[in-house]
Amino acid sequence: MYEGQPGQLPIGVVDNDRTPTTQKMLMKLDAFQGTKIASYYANTTIAREAVQRGEVYAYLLIPKGTTEELLAKRQPTISFYYSSVTLVAGGMTFKDLKTITTLISAAVGAGKLSMLGKTPDEIRTFLQPIALDVHMIQNPWMNYNVYLSAIMIPGILILFMLLLTVYTIGKELKFEKSKVWLRLAHDNIIVALIGKLLPLFLVFLILFFGFEWYIYSYLCFPHAGGGLRIFCLVVLTVVSSMGFGVFIFGLIPSLRMAMSICSLWAVIGFSACGATFPLFSMDPFIQGVAQTVPLRHYWMIYQVSIFNGYPISNIWYNVMMLVIFASLPLLVVFNIKRAMKSFVYIP
Repeated sequence: MYEGQPGQLPIGVVDNDRTPTTQKMLMKLDAFQGTKIASYYANTTIAREAVQRGEVYAYLLIPKGTTEELLAKRQPTISFYYSSVTLVAGGMTFKDLKTITTLISAAVGAGKLSMLGKTPDEIRTFLQPIALDVHMIQNPWMNYNVYLSAIMIPGILILFMLLLTVYTIGKELKFEKSKVWLRLAHDNIIVALIGKLLPLFLVFLILFFGFEWYIYSYLCFPHAGGGLRIFCLVVLTVVSSMGFGVFIFGLIPSLRMAMSICSLWAVIGFSACGATFPLFSMDPFIQGVAQTVPLRHYWMIYQVSIFNGYPISNIWYNVMMLVIFASLPLLVVFNIKRAMKSFVYIP
């Protein structure tokens, strides 16, 4: 994470052509920052076994006669096999292998045009009629830490918020102190819940603000939306996550069952929040379930309003959903009160 993105990923090569052209191609491939040729193999069987053992992430197969077919414009086939068990490594090795084969093809074409007397500008225009000026928005360094830490750590914090909120309330039943708890609050369940959850709220608020300070002030993560939006998002996320936990316990006043459901819901959030795979490409049922996950709405507000700096009006729906999550305990407070008075904890 300190480097921003992985580099020097080991790959293998099966070069059955063994010509100066293929050797030049492999030297350029080895010079790439993302990949490093770790081994040369005699055949594909040995290379495949190396991938299966995890010694290399990919291997390049150059068939015999590749250079001859390339010079004769017979479109030779170069194969590369890569493992996507580790998604980032698989994607980076595929990109580098594809880039180097494209560059070699262009180099051969440039050599032929040079022999015909074309100038460098004419060769460049012929090989690339349209020049691309590519910029990565907000993260020009392609720092994977920006993408991963900004969603993984909040997801873990939300998981603990849900679990500890349920446990903080449910332990009163478990240790048979629920009636004393209500009596101290003068039989007012709302006062009892506020008094019980306020310290937990402050602890998670400090943790969340500490994390946000670390990534935005110390690590200098991009945050075009500004500090006020970050502050509001943190407060809203903590309140909505704890409110969702209270709601789950109110629906199912069983410590063990409520904690299990909260764990399941939080874990679903990592897959359904849309950070690693777009939600609109998922099954409609999963799209519906994702709307009931606090992490999904945290991610949408973060990447639209804070990361890219777009107006709050673009994510009003997600803000509204977090407010609804924070308000859900109002629907179950009396069920929690009844459970505290009459339910008996079953181990």
